[in-house]
Amino acid sequence: MNQIDLSNRSAIVTGSARGIGYAIAERLLRSGAAVCLWDVDAGALAGAQQSLASLGQVVTAQVDVTDSASCQSAAQETVSALGKVDILVNNAGIAGNNAKTWELKPEEWAKVVGVNLTGIFHCCHAVVPHLLSNGYGRIVNIASIAGKEGNPNAAHYSASKAGVIALTKSLGKELATSNVVVNCITPAVIETDIFSQMTQTHIDYMLAKIPMGRFGQKHEAAAMVAWLCSEECSFTTGGVFDLSGGRATY
Repeated sequence: MNQIDLSNRSAIVTGSARGIGYAIAERLLRSGAAVCLWDVDAGALAGAQQSLASLGQVVTAQVDVTDSASCQSAAQETVSALGKVDILVNNAGIAGNNAKTWELKPEEWAKVVGVNLTGIFHCCHAVVPHLLSNGYGRIVNIASIAGKEGNPNAAHYSASKAGVIALTKSLGKELATSNVVVNCITPAVIETDIFSQMTQTHIDYMLAKIPMGRFGQKHEAAAMVAWLCSEECSFTTGGVFDLSGGRATY
C-alpha cells in the first residue's frame, strides 16, 4: 500500500459505518489522520469505531445528512473532539429503487436527492467555515459515473450524482484562493451492500458496461480519495476523477 502522509490532519467521513465510507476512514487512519465517523446508524457506528480503534484516533457522530441542524451540531462536536477539521469526505448516499422515471414515486425521488445531493450541501454548509478558519482544507465528494451518463431506471440517482459533480465545481471555484480544494470521484460500480437496493437486472446492466469486466473494490476507491485528501493534491480543484474500469469515455 502506497503511504500517503496525513499526519496531524483531522477528517470527517460521512456514511462511514460500512462500505466505501468505512474503507476510506480506514485508509485515512492508516495514513495518520484522526477520523470522525458520521453516520445515521448508531449501532453500526459503534461497531465501526471499535473495529478501527487500533489504527488511531476515531470518534463518532450520529448524523442525518438530510437535516441541516444535525450536520451543524455534528460539525461542532467534531471540532470539540478533534480540535479542528481539515478534511471532509462526503460519502453518504443511497441508490433507491429502480424504476422508469414516470413510474418513480415522488417521495422516492425526494429521498434519494435529499441524501445524495442536499446532504452534501448540508455537510459543506456546516464544515466549510471551519476549513476557512484553518486556512486549509480538502473536500472530496463521492459522485458516480451515473452522474455523467445517466443510468436508465435510476433517474433519481443519476440526477443526484450529476448535481454532486456540479456542486463540486461551483464550490471549488468559490474556494479556489483559500487553500481549500474540492474534488469528486465518479466510480462506475463499487461492490458494496448497496447492491441489495438494486435489481439483478440493473446490476448486470452496470457490469456489462465496464470493459475490465469486474466491479471496483472499496480499497481502490479509498486509495484515490486518500491522495485527494493530501497536501500533495494542491493544484487541483473542481476536478472529477474517474474510477470506472474503462467505462468512462470522456
